[in-house]
Amino acid sequence: MTRSRAADWAIGALGMLLLLTLVAVVAWWVISAPATDTSQSMAPSPLPDRMAGDAPPSDLGTDETWLGKVDVQSDTVVLPDSSLIDVQAEGYGARSGPDGVLVDQLEVHATVPFADVAAELGGDSQISPADDGQAEIRRTIEILGRQFSVVATGTVKVKDGLIVVEPSSIDLGGPDVLSRAVAATVRRFVTIEEPIDGLPQNLILQDVTVQEDGFRAVLAGENVVLADGGS
Repeated sequence: MTRSRAADWAIGALGMLLLLTLVAVVAWWVISAPATDTSQSMAPSPLPDRMAGDAPPSDLGTDETWLGKVDVQSDTVVLPDSSLIDVQAEGYGARSGPDGVLVDQLEVHATVPFADVAAELGGDSQISPADDGQAEIRRTIEILGRQFSVVATGTVKVKDGLIVVEPSSIDLGGPDVLSRAVAATVRRFVTIEEPIDGLPQNLILQDVTVQEDGFRAVLAGENVVLADGGS
């Protein structure tokens, strides 16, 4: 699978998103209007508890700005090759200046639309939620000159920084013996291994679940570099 994907997913954009936020508050950047109310609540934070009133660093320069807590919400983030929806980010200790933008602790919740991941799988692939928190992948594949409509289901998980769905069942619409016989051949066509390219340094995928409109990802990290100096 190609490695520029829905996860340009990203949060290189997130980097951009928080960067844009710092504009509104300190007048260095400009951010778009916050998202409308969403029913998606933030999951329990994997980050250590922080107080919004934490003191700024003692070595803060006269050409630097420090924000104790930054909250960003956007209903849509559009990237050159993909998009994210329902993005929520919470950061503590955001420091900006000539050396760039660094956030002591950052947590991001965002949804990768099924359509974007399906496009990376190729063909006529479609992804939808299935029972028990699983994902369902449907697509047509060709084997030995014959076309088969494949339906596969699997549990989503995080593996080596990837969003992964490995099929636990594969149905070709024929006898079970046929599905079992060609399962190994078709498995690679319905296996999702979605990298999150373009993430800011130190921002790591922690968890992923299936919801109605896509894969809901939780990312978190400490000393997250949103922008290098001069960028």
